[in-house]
Amino acid sequence: MLQKISLALLGTTAVIMSANPASAITLQVNTGPFSSYADAKTVTFDDGTANDPNGFVTYSNITTNIVQGSKANEYASPYGDNTKFLTIAPVGSNVAGDSGFVNLNFKEAVNYFGFYAGSLDSYNFVDIYKGNQLLKTFSGADVPTAIANGSWTSSQANMFINLVADTGETFDRVVMRSNGVAFETDNHAYRLAQSVPEPNAMLGVLAIGACGMMSLFKRSQYKVAVKG
Repeated sequence: MLQKISLALLGTTAVIMSANPASAITLQVNTGPFSSYADAKTVTFDDGTANDPNGFVTYSNITTNIVQGSKANEYASPYGDNTKFLTIAPVGSNVAGDSGFVNLNFKEAVNYFGFYAGSLDSYNFVDIYKGNQLLKTFSGADVPTAIANGSWTSSQANMFINLVADTGETFDRVVMRSNGVAFETDNHAYRLAQSVPEPNAMLGVLAIGACGMMSLFKRSQYKVAVKG
């Protein structure tokens, strides 16, 4: 009986260990200026700042990046968006938002980040990090169904882009950058990761359970021996 219990627990442990996939983040798109994820928190920039009203994400390297409307050869408002938004241009380009990149640090791990992209270009990039580890880099050319040609009006260059981590995967930093003029985004959305036990924590739970089962089995044997 004890041997069978040990083997069963060992088998369960093997399954959990193998269920820890390699880091993976996929791209999805939806129409409209807002995220399709109902549980997402949103930063709109409507107050003219890059402050998160929810208090979970901090933006850095912000200079003249918050703008409104369109300006020839500098930035274009995402299609149908009449509010303030974020623009990023290369350092030294002498246009609004020429900070080169914007850094987003999350206070807690997230498993989703999305944004409304305007006049998407192939030289627009998003880097996804977990700590100091770069998990994935996406360019405008990687977005499904998109034609990253900088169009101000096409639905194939103006869309909501969702970066979704695989089950069990998380990240805590996003870098948005552009090698050309410009990278315009609005309505940044994110979702805090669910509180699920890490694989090592699960192994600890299993170990405790195994010890408990062994102790119970020994007590049962002792009671049988005494009664005998």
